[in-house]
Amino acid sequence: MRIGSLIDVDRPLDAVVAQVRALADAGLAHAWAVQIFGFDALTLLALVGREVPGIGLGTAVVPVYPRHPQVLAQQALTVQAATGDRLLLGIGLSHQVVVEGMWGYRFERPARYMAEYLAALLPMLGGEAVRQEGEMVTARTPGPLDVTAAAPPVLVAALGPTMLRLAGRVADGTVTWMTGLRTVRDHIVPTIAGSAADAGRPAPSVAVSLPVVVADDPAAALQRIDDSFSLYPSLPSYAAMLEREGATRPSEISLVGDEAAVRDRLLELADAGATDFLAAVVGDADERRRTLALLSEVALSG
Repeated sequence: MRIGSLIDVDRPLDAVVAQVRALADAGLAHAWAVQIFGFDALTLLALVGREVPGIGLGTAVVPVYPRHPQVLAQQALTVQAATGDRLLLGIGLSHQVVVEGMWGYRFERPARYMAEYLAALLPMLGGEAVRQEGEMVTARTPGPLDVTAAAPPVLVAALGPTMLRLAGRVADGTVTWMTGLRTVRDHIVPTIAGSAADAGRPAPSVAVSLPVVVADDPAAALQRIDDSFSLYPSLPSYAAMLEREGATRPSEISLVGDEAAVRDRLLELADAGATDFLAAVVGDADERRRTLALLSEVALSG
């Protein structure tokens, strides 16, 4: 299981560059930018990637509704050209409350929307001309896009069975959030891997992102996690994953404890079938230092 970390995208740009450089120096495989209300994730990775070599750069995740497939393909290939083909393109649907309530798009038949979106996006990334007249997504290009870069791996944020089967059938894997170890083992991995096998595709990547902190005071760390991520149990897709796990709060699925306890949880996650771990580190300066040191130790141990 490759070890990576989410980037603190609420920091100033120079601080983000310094953080990613520290992750690279620690031997982590990848650094991931979320797309919420701060920096544009893909633009940020293009800038950071020019400054920091030797580490994969992922999005976790870029919502598809505000970006036409051609726009996203051009952005992704531009990041590839800027960073020497180090992008891991995580994309997702976002949530109805965001898509309709903030952006004014209609959140109808989202799985169908993503299927049509991928049918346009993936050929564009692969250097093909596209002419798609879908029910929900239309995309037409006169020829290949004029960006010389390799197609990045595409990971589709998928939690329910329909989306997982789609990701396994056409994409390179999935990236999850607020999804506990048992749910990864018993639901995420078998569903997406089975779909990929049925389609004759390679085993998919399963990138799992969870809160993690090495702490001497686990109770305080758990409370901090619940405070920091209090929004997510109210979103239907994440609430469903917590329910599958038998949990109601983010702290119940987080990796918290001393170095030995967190290391054991990481090994369990690898045994559950996760191919990548995306650490969402929450804590004070000392806890962050200890957490990064442990992540580095695990990453370098192979």
